[in-house]
Amino acid sequence: MAWTVQPSATMQIPRRSEPYVTAEMQARWTEIILPRYETRLGSLMPILHDVQHAYGWIPAQAMEEIAAFLEINASQVFDCTSFYEEYHTHPVGEHVIAICQSIACEACGHQAIIDHVRGRLDIEPHETTSDGKFTLMALECLGACDTAPCALVNDDRHDNLTIDAIDRIIDGLSS
Repeated sequence: MAWTVQPSATMQIPRRSEPYVTAEMQARWTEIILPRYETRLGSLMPILHDVQHAYGWIPAQAMEEIAAFLEINASQVFDCTSFYEEYHTHPVGEHVIAICQSIACEACGHQAIIDHVRGRLDIEPHETTSDGKFTLMALECLGACDTAPCALVNDDRHDNLTIDAIDRIIDGLSS
């Protein structure tokens, strides 16, 4: 696999007139999240989760605003956001199906489930259906090796997953 170098120093960030990080968010973070951590940097991940929960993803403008709030470099926010698969740096579908592909899930047949969902939804991992309803993700580990294979569907974990079970989940979300 080759590394693709991006011209991040000259990259243009799409901007909207209103900020993503609202005064209400900053007040909540100051009152609830910041006191839990020794340093402001320590609160980065819960703040990223909060922004993603609010918008469904974390735009580059929001990353800059978070960095300004935490008084850290924007690159630190981007590094964290791009490293962890749980953060979305692009819009995702209404429903996110994230199938674990750890070694335990691999041994228990996760690939058949991923292949089935790929075929059923006609998308590849990290793609969204044309109607914006579903995004398929392949994650490294959900920490549920004893109940493999497993998946997160809209942040709800589903254990001992089968093709029939994933079909029932998709059917329920499609209606």
